[in-house]
Amino acid sequence: MEKSLTSSSGTNPEASSGVNAHSRIYIPSLDGIRTVAFVIVFLSHAGLAKVFPGSFGVTVFFFLSGYLITTLLRQEYDRYETIDFKLFYLRRILRIWPSFYLVLGIGAVLTVLELLPGKIILSAFLAQFLHYTNYYGIFIGEGITAGSWVYWSLAVEEHFYLLFPLFYVALRKLRVSSRRQMLIFWGLCLAVLLWRCVLVYGFGVPELRIFCATDTRLDSILFGCALAVNGNPMLDKQDYSNKLWKYFLLPIGIIVIIFTCVSRSPEFRGTIRYTIQGIALYPIFVTAIRFPTWGLFAALNFKWMRFLGILSYSLYLVHYTVLFGVWKYFPQLHKVPQAGIALLISFGLAYLIYLFIEFPLRQVRKKFSRA
Repeated sequence: MEKSLTSSSGTNPEASSGVNAHSRIYIPSLDGIRTVAFVIVFLSHAGLAKVFPGSFGVTVFFFLSGYLITTLLRQEYDRYETIDFKLFYLRRILRIWPSFYLVLGIGAVLTVLELLPGKIILSAFLAQFLHYTNYYGIFIGEGITAGSWVYWSLAVEEHFYLLFPLFYVALRKLRVSSRRQMLIFWGLCLAVLLWRCVLVYGFGVPELRIFCATDTRLDSILFGCALAVNGNPMLDKQDYSNKLWKYFLLPIGIIVIIFTCVSRSPEFRGTIRYTIQGIALYPIFVTAIRFPTWGLFAALNFKWMRFLGILSYSLYLVHYTVLFGVWKYFPQLHKVPQAGIALLISFGLAYLIYLFIEFPLRQVRKKFSRA
């Protein structure tokens, strides 16, 4: 029987599960979406992507982060009329930093020992350590473990985690309605788009500047925030019919995203692409969450899809460095078996990180949850 999530459902980004004020409900579609996003990134880095570039996978991760974090903040404020920032940041630190610094440190050591390609420069290492590697890479350059450039996106998310909860609480304290909150977030997305246009058309900045800077990519997260505060498929009533979401809005969203991925115009990629993708992700997320057993969305519920989604953070951390290692030690192989070897090694490393770091710390994080 087809199921639709009702307004009683919620989500907890700490465990990819739904949480309302009184219960904890698991939403497997979200872990499945994480798996899809990682596969897109991996195939792109492995040189096997044909349609969807790795940048789109990162955009999905950004949208998901904004949606989940804002949903969690919304639920906490709805229940307590405040946010415990100490607990919030403790949960974020325990979720992100242990695996982050472990992989960063091991990669640096292996690079110094010349077991991995690349060269470590102290200033570059500090940029990664202190979460401003995206701007370091733009304005200064290399000097990091091969493959660890993916940390730029984690820097963007860290900047978001630092500032957004304060902004959100300010809106709630001012009693801004959920609809106006959504409009404010959309307005910020528009401001980011205009800023990208100024940089591209007015100053001719390189694509790297647009691709990985916080000030030019924050809208990909804010679109997810906007969905969380108004029309949230886990918390709010559905505005339109099931058929409209499934057979009209969803296909349009997919077609639009394919168009943005196949377009090769540098100006388009540097300006409006991320805006269009953020809008087009709305019907995909809504239908995946409301109708998790319908059509192809049922695949997001497969156990292996959900498990890879749980491992996606560690997989994201290690996979590109592993690819560089495989390319170094198995240069004679075709890129398909190289990718297969790298994926197996990445999975093994991610699973070890999950067993010995992420799972034990997840139990600790639960103690710091107010839900």
